Amino acid sequence: MGDPGYQLLLVEQDRGVALVTLNRPEQMNAFTPRMGLELGHALSTLDADDGVRAIVVTGAGKAFCAGAALDPEGSTFTATASGEEMGPPASSLSPWTMATPILAAINGHAVGVGLTYALLWDIRLVAEEAKLGFVFTRRGILPEANSLWLLSRAMGSSRSLELLLTGRTFSGAEAAELGLASRALPAAEVLDATLAVARDIADNTAPAAVTLTKQLFYRFMTEGDRDHARHVEREAFSWSVGQPDAGEGMRSFLERRPPVWGDPKRPDYSPEP
Repeated sequence: MGDPGYQLLLVEQDRGVALVTLNRPEQMNAFTPRMGLELGHALSTLDADDGVRAIVVTGAGKAFCAGAALDPEGSTFTATASGEEMGPPASSLSPWTMATPILAAINGHAVGVGLTYALLWDIRLVAEEAKLGFVFTRRGILPEANSLWLLSRAMGSSRSLELLLTGRTFSGAEAAELGLASRALPAAEVLDATLAVARDIADNTAPAAVTLTKQLFYRFMTEGDRDHARHVEREAFSWSVGQPDAGEGMRSFLERRPPVWGDPKRPDYSPEP
């Protein structure tokens, strides 16, 4: 990836897995405009790298992200960052269209934007005792980052509106019960468990198959015509079984060896509209 000159992130890569760490531990990784630019650059750059099969985002120290860095003068939500040459901020990305799975290792408190950004990603593991909250109404603003659209699809209208309208905090354990996270674990285990999921993806799944599965999954979340969705899925499946990686997947399973994938992360195939 080279040295992009990040000030507020740490980025590491190991055998197809990238680890992005929000790095303001003394401030509980409170989100700033600069951090948004760096995170947007990191995610888009890693996604463009065919060697990166999964991205894990976590927080340094005991918190994941304590929300936006509050400015008593009122510029928290209007400030801009210097260094726009890095590219678009994370807020302008559409992670569900990316080829690479993004996993959130929510190792501690995640509030406001610290939670809504994580909800935009694909898989979330969370610390059991972490405090989470959509606290926007308690700060005089509306929830953001697509959360008003997303939450009702994840857990239904009544439970979503309870969290959104009250802005109350809740635990990581409750988040898993509600379906906002796939697992709640002791804080010390969250990062390793998330990296293990990422490693499983990197080691054992075909790049093109993962990309199409992810992109069609999110597309069908909004697809109103179930029969059309089934047709598009069938056509994509038929394409995939004719690709070299389908044969490699079968052979490696029968030969009891790790697969050696050859198809690119971005396949030469576009599902019909």
